[in-house]
Amino acid sequence: MDEETFERVRAVVESIPPGRVLSYGDVAELAGLRSPRLVGRIMSEDTADLPWYRVLRSNGTVADHLRHRQLELLRAEGVLAQDGRVNMRHYRWSS
Repeated sequence: MDEETFERVRAVVESIPPGRVLSYGDVAELAGLRSPRLVGRIMSEDTADLPWYRVLRSNGTVADHLRHRQLELLRAEGVLAQDGRVNMRHYRWSS
């Protein structure tokens, strides 16, 4: 994977404002990629300095191994989850 692809994904994630979220598919679309899975792969390697927690599954859930920390960070920004699921219609960012 080339550096330009990494940077496009990073730019999209970095642009998500506090209190808003995007799905992996949203990030892929905005970054000009075909696969949300590719976004997940990139994010697993290179987003420690970004608001990674603002990127969720399309159904508003988070990865099990990140659940507590991700929901805690989102809650601090006013993004509330019910039964571990964020209401994407309410909190999704429209760029």
